[in-house]
Amino acid sequence: MENASKPESPFESDESFRDTISTVDKAGKRIWVYPKKPSGSYHNKRAWVTLVLLGILFSGPFIQINGHPFMLFNVFERKFVLFGLVFWPQDFFLLALTLICFFVFVILFTVAFGRLWCGWACPQTLFMEMVFRKIEYWIEGDANQQKKLNAAPWNASKIIKKGSKQLIFIFISLLISHTVLAYIIGLDQTIEIVTKPPSENLSGFIGFMFFTGLFYWVFSYFREQACTVVCPYGRLQGVLLVKDSIVVAYDWLRGEPRGKIRKAEVDSNKGDCVDCNLCVHVCPTGIDIRNGTQLECVNCTACMDVCDEVMEKVDRPKGLIRYASYNSIKDGVKHLMNTRVIAYSVVLIFLLSLTSFFLFTRSDIKASVKRAQGLTYQKIDDTYYGNIYNIKLINKTFDSMDIRIEVTGIEGATVEMVAGSDIIIPQGGMFEGVFRVKAPATSINGTRNEVYFEFYNGEKLMDKQELNFMGPMPGSLR
Repeated sequence: MENASKPESPFESDESFRDTISTVDKAGKRIWVYPKKPSGSYHNKRAWVTLVLLGILFSGPFIQINGHPFMLFNVFERKFVLFGLVFWPQDFFLLALTLICFFVFVILFTVAFGRLWCGWACPQTLFMEMVFRKIEYWIEGDANQQKKLNAAPWNASKIIKKGSKQLIFIFISLLISHTVLAYIIGLDQTIEIVTKPPSENLSGFIGFMFFTGLFYWVFSYFREQACTVVCPYGRLQGVLLVKDSIVVAYDWLRGEPRGKIRKAEVDSNKGDCVDCNLCVHVCPTGIDIRNGTQLECVNCTACMDVCDEVMEKVDRPKGLIRYASYNSIKDGVKHLMNTRVIAYSVVLIFLLSLTSFFLFTRSDIKASVKRAQGLTYQKIDDTYYGNIYNIKLINKTFDSMDIRIEVTGIEGATVEMVAGSDIIIPQGGMFEGVFRVKAPATSINGTRNEVYFEFYNGEKLMDKQELNFMGPMPGSLR
């Protein structure tokens, strides 16, 4: 049969399957999914990627850069660390820019490659399919064995299998919750909470138990519903995806019409799809990929692997289900670059450049110096005049700083702190104070004199501010 006589898409005439999601029946009741155990080249590659990513995730709290955490998201103390760089509340605009860059990247990546993130890097998918589901296969067996076990009456064998599985699930959930909290409150505080009795840190213990319970519930019961019901990313596909987006796609031009075929059989009235439904049985969200792109599809490649195995058995080319775009299947031509991809790329490059500029030009302290309101100048004696300034210093590092202020621009000018003599700022802390600049009358030139305040930590110049020093009218100096 010629391609021209085939429909443009397998769901061209009937899209009723989009009225409901695959894991909920017409009455709104949950349909429990028993996916067939996946295997194949793509699954093996995902296993290696999972090993690397989970290794990074669990080792992250132990990695330090220049003595600082690799990553820290301490929302309680409003302190964030990314790749060893600390961001305090005063750096909120930098954190906001970084998050905007991330979201634009996600949008760009989705427009170009669909939900590749979900299948290969999303923590929900990695833990569910490559950790918890693997344990389930190991203890309870493949899909059919799991169904039989659930339907069987309670006996010693079932209790042992179900009990051991749940205990392992709880242990892994504990491990995940400890890791997550180490990213939130820091490794040292996490170890302190773990090694001390719960009564000494009740809030920390409750936090651990809450996260453990949450992860256990998600991975033991809620499962794929997190991707299909809760996560907004799948629903955003309808807005972000275009017909040139690369997704896990069924080649309906090759596959239709479906029918049973044998190895080496030649029948022009049949497509390559043997209608074995293995792509449905192996799907962790229970969809039929042959209906086209659906919000439930997490691009896990399980259907690709199982279809390739079937194609080998019937002596047909692999790739009936493969990474492809709608247009590349329909027209046979790949167009990865399109208007959306180009537009998002330009926006992302601009945002990354802007963020990089602010990051590389960011100082370790933020100094703010303002003249005291309502005051002009003070005549100290016959030879000196003074100006009062308010100062605010913010330390953006993990180290305390002993700040020294030097003034330039007016020869012979000196700085005197109004209260106290030392400016010591703790890590991530702030100092507010008042100081006076004392300048010789012979160095003052009119009512406005440019003066520069330099802030040193030891011998290192940390910041510099330019202000005006007020003086008397020319000719009135005595």
